[in-house]
Amino acid sequence: MQIGAHTATNNLFVAPMAGVTDRPFRRLCRLLGAGYAVSEMVTSRRDLWNSLKTSRRANHDGEPGPIAVQIAGTDAPMMAEAALYNIDRGAQIIDINMGCPAKKVCSKWAGSALMRDEPLALAIAEAVVRACEPHGVPVTLKMRTGWSCEHRNAVALARAFESAGVRMLAVHGRTREQGYGGCAEYGTIAEVKHAVSIPVVANGDIDSPQKAREVLAATGADAIMIGRAAQGRPWIFREIAHFLATGTELAPPLVAEVRRLLLDHLEDHYSLYGEFTGVRSARKHIGWYVKGLPGAAQFRARMNAIEDAASQWEAVAAFFDALGTGCDRMPRPDPGEETGQREEEVAV
Repeated sequence: MQIGAHTATNNLFVAPMAGVTDRPFRRLCRLLGAGYAVSEMVTSRRDLWNSLKTSRRANHDGEPGPIAVQIAGTDAPMMAEAALYNIDRGAQIIDINMGCPAKKVCSKWAGSALMRDEPLALAIAEAVVRACEPHGVPVTLKMRTGWSCEHRNAVALARAFESAGVRMLAVHGRTREQGYGGCAEYGTIAEVKHAVSIPVVANGDIDSPQKAREVLAATGADAIMIGRAAQGRPWIFREIAHFLATGTELAPPLVAEVRRLLLDHLEDHYSLYGEFTGVRSARKHIGWYVKGLPGAAQFRARMNAIEDAASQWEAVAAFFDALGTGCDRMPRPDPGEETGQREEEVAV
């Protein structure tokens, strides 16, 4: 699949999730079958670019390409400047955030709130495209179906964004008003796909290989984007790839493999965040990995009291070692099971 001059190795994409899809998580998902991953969003506010949080989000050392960075804001010139800032730091694709439903973002008229102001949304897209074109950097955009059920304007905006030069659209099958409640609807995504000639990516509630196939068929989308279902289960990408290719389910990973993946993930996590922040921010990942395993609840309680990296790493290793042969493979998730952090829950 082409995004400008760049090729995604397959049509299984990692959704941008603030506080989750950092460089270690993106690299792990790519290792386990994702063809493309979008970064946590980077603010367009220049006064925050020197913050430690933003510098970590703009760090792509050792990351496989294409490197896609999502930017967020409400001012067209500032968004154009933010695009150039990230291009200077290695971004090969710039993604515009018009999909985030978080109150702290929408209260400032950023994220999906921009869909209420179509002229501003279009001005931002045009400004970012103009800034990126001289560098050969394609611009993509993630949005929702609309602001509310009465204000579904994704199709009209999609046409405008295509005319502005946006090269790919990802659509979450909910309105801003819905947040993450109810079920994603895919009819609007199908309408967007029919309305434009650029690639369209379907997002929302894709939590199994079977659901992935259903959504691709229902929408006609060129790719699917997975967020919450990959938390603690990054191997979902290879499971979906296998199912789409063969029609058969891949066996869940061995507990021994997950032990290795998680310990490697932790080492990469600590190297990016340092010990103090790394230990604390790793707790959510560990909790997602061990969910459904015997003794997980008690282990999570103990884990929250550990404050140094060596002890945390050793505790995780010991937990998986203690499972022994009584639990050879990871459990399959329950259909429709609620997962952890919401997609694109903002942490700037």
